[in-house]
Amino acid sequence: MIFTNKSINPPSEEFCSFIIDKLGISQDALELGIKKSSLENSPLPIVMWSYGLITISQLKAILLWLKDN
Repeated sequence: MIFTNKSINPPSEEFCSFIIDKLGISQDALELGIKKSSLENSPLPIVMWSYGLITISQLKAILLWLKDN
């Protein structure tokens, strides 16, 4: 676990749309991921993967999208 005073920024609308529309992740799974990410102050993609909300291939797609956007 990493301890930091800097909060993780909430995901953008564009990022959330990508997760739901392109990857087929449910709104509920995304909301749970956002909540856990905020509580743990950890990056959303890593939290979603660690809780089994996305697969490793979906994680790779998210990381590529983040790199390009």
